[in-house]
Amino acid sequence: MKNIFYFLTLSVLTLGCASDKGDGSVIEPEAETSKDSLEVSRAVGLTELEETLKSQGLVNIEEGIPGLKVELMYSTTNNFFEQDVYGDLTHAYLQPEVADRLKKAQEMLQSEYPNLTLLVYDGVRPLSVQQILWDNLEKPDSIKPLYVADPKVGSLHNFGVAVDLTIYDVEAGRPIDMGTDYDFFGYEAYPDRELEMMAEGKITRAQVANREILRKVMKASGFTGIGSEWWHFNAFSRQEAGEKFEIVK
Repeated sequence: MKNIFYFLTLSVLTLGCASDKGDGSVIEPEAETSKDSLEVSRAVGLTELEETLKSQGLVNIEEGIPGLKVELMYSTTNNFFEQDVYGDLTHAYLQPEVADRLKKAQEMLQSEYPNLTLLVYDGVRPLSVQQILWDNLEKPDSIKPLYVADPKVGSLHNFGVAVDLTIYDVEAGRPIDMGTDYDFFGYEAYPDRELEMMAEGKITRAQVANREILRKVMKASGFTGIGSEWWHFNAFSRQEAGEKFEIVK
């Protein structure tokens, strides 16, 4: 698969880099340490992509946030693109600072609604995956940015500082009703159009109230939403992300 090629190529480049000491000599990677590290990673079931994400400082958010649920939609074909672009990856990764904020949101949600928990659909998205989505989106290039960020520009997902999520009802065994599915690209999913959509009978007041629960805990924990996707939240602005982090390729 095309995405597997990207991930394997990236892993080889990341693990095989040598560094220059400044006097013309080269510091070779510590072969035994790298080998041991890889063996440990594989022993605990890490994929090639996960090894790369961990090497770049990102964290598996399930390991530090009790009760959190993760269902990576891009590891299935149940998404807007109808393609599995993450392969074996089933865990969501974010920058540590972002994971800390998400933990606060989870704690706030469960303190008020013990039967509810956050359900994450997407975290960091490597730029190579962004390219796959862009290339396979059957829309004219002029309107593609309405659906997916141009890889030449990148998105906050590529920095590991954006998260797509909803709320899951543990007792009912399903996500609460937000009015649309994840990756629904119509006005019904736009927070900016909720009053209009309610007036037209396309979404209900109860569905908007459910979205408000999500917005409340996310915003109180340092995230900001966007006007076109009820599920998407950013921990930093594009400028802040560029100053603090590297794009995950």
